Amino acid sequence: MHRNSIIEINQKAYQNNLAFLKKMLGKKVIFSSVVKGNAYGHGIKEFVTMAYQNGVNHFSVFDVEEAKIVFETLGNNATIMIMGFVADDDLHWVIENEIQFFVFERYRLASATKTAKKLKRKAKIHIEIETGMNRTGFAKRELANLSKYLIKESKHLDFVGICTHYAGAESISNYMRVESQIKKFNEAIEIFKFYRIEPKIKHTACSAASMMFPETQMDLVRIGILQYGLWPSPEVLVTYLNTKKKKIDPLQRVISWKSEIMNVKRVKSGEFIGYGTSYMAKENMKIATIPLGYSHGYSRSLSNQGRVLIDGKRCAVIGTINMNMLTIDVSEIDHIKKGDEVVIIGNQGDLSITVASFGEINNVLNYEFLSRISKTIPRKIIE
Repeated sequence: MHRNSIIEINQKAYQNNLAFLKKMLGKKVIFSSVVKGNAYGHGIKEFVTMAYQNGVNHFSVFDVEEAKIVFETLGNNATIMIMGFVADDDLHWVIENEIQFFVFERYRLASATKTAKKLKRKAKIHIEIETGMNRTGFAKRELANLSKYLIKESKHLDFVGICTHYAGAESISNYMRVESQIKKFNEAIEIFKFYRIEPKIKHTACSAASMMFPETQMDLVRIGILQYGLWPSPEVLVTYLNTKKKKIDPLQRVISWKSEIMNVKRVKSGEFIGYGTSYMAKENMKIATIPLGYSHGYSRSLSNQGRVLIDGKRCAVIGTINMNMLTIDVSEIDHIKKGDEVVIIGNQGDLSITVASFGEINNVLNYEFLSRISKTIPRKIIE
């Protein structure tokens, strides 16, 4: 575990976000907390612990590795749903522990049935429908035979849910495409009804769809980025604010990322700083080195562009970002020393550095930047 920095998870901010989301969602809608990608960089173990303590008991993950972390943390107290990859040799663990999972092809369906028969347990499956994302899911032409198969193997398959995923609900430019997907999903439901087979729940909405297309909320919503206090896109935020008199962002950022100064030194005018010649001191400077780099998730593309907070001041990243270190211009700070706090994401004094600011600098999505933060950095829940 690295000691070069720490990720702080703010419980009060999360409680605020949960309260907002519950107001936006139907009272009977199941809230599934999406914690794939190491809980969007927040840390699965720490985040699900906090979420469960605040009343969340349904979690969506991408694969079995993530499911095991949630299961080891919360045991049978929570419902776990795998939306993506499940290897054949993991099906035994998944079915035995009543982990729910997406099924989007006949091979996985057959494998799940076979494993369930051996274990004499029912596989808890969610049938994913291809509606236009063109990634994973059963096509409309397959649904008649699929319905017959589910009926035939009902002793081994628990048809928990039917689902799909929208191809860009965060952007108004995809409006017609999403509308088409909604229509196709409803047509799929009618096919299952024709064969007198229905799932317990229907779900299609991610964060963006739940806000932009309220009709997609259905029985369950899979909420990722919103619960962490960030918006899927500026369009989603603007669309929400346009419905309100007060134009105030209701969400609070859950994550803060902090480090400390490991070294301070002076550099003479005309000297190059760091690798190569990407930055030359135009005057005598004072610089600080921070024990973070691209191996920890601080992108190399932020070289000579990034900003951090030190002593309540916004300071520039100078030179090329290294694998494990980055250099900061601290010439304007009079009293600075080894061990002083450095804020990478979060607040210090009256200033803040947001996750969104990284995207503005180097065109990286909130999702991408957060999920790249090293898993080896310790996470800590704060009030």
